[in-house]
Amino acid sequence: MVPADGFPVHRRSARVPQPPDRYGFLGLPGQLNNNPRTYTEVRLDINLDKWLEAMRFEMASMGSNKVSTLVDPPKGVKFIGCKWVYRRKLRADVEVTIFKARLMAKGYTQGCGVDFKGTYS
Repeated sequence: MVPADGFPVHRRSARVPQPPDRYGFLGLPGQLNNNPRTYTEVRLDINLDKWLEAMRFEMASMGSNKVSTLVDPPKGVKFIGCKWVYRRKLRADVEVTIFKARLMAKGYTQGCGVDFKGTYS
């Protein structure tokens, strides 16, 4: 259909788009995001001993692989912070098998071009 001004009129469908059913079973209710986000949440978790063991394992692994060195802080140096990231690894039957904890440096807090060689976290 072309109106008098010469531009065609486009009609839109009134149907509401719906996702296909094949995506319906990718997640289970209650299992979407139950990983602790902070150390405070870990302290309140019923699996505290497993989380602490995972944190000890991560620190021992960093020491044995010589990832970092513990040093006394020089005067006037600003440190980059760090954060623990926690994950529950699940089997196919949704049973928790592994508790993982990783210590990450907050590299995004470092300023561009500011002392990249002598950075401490």
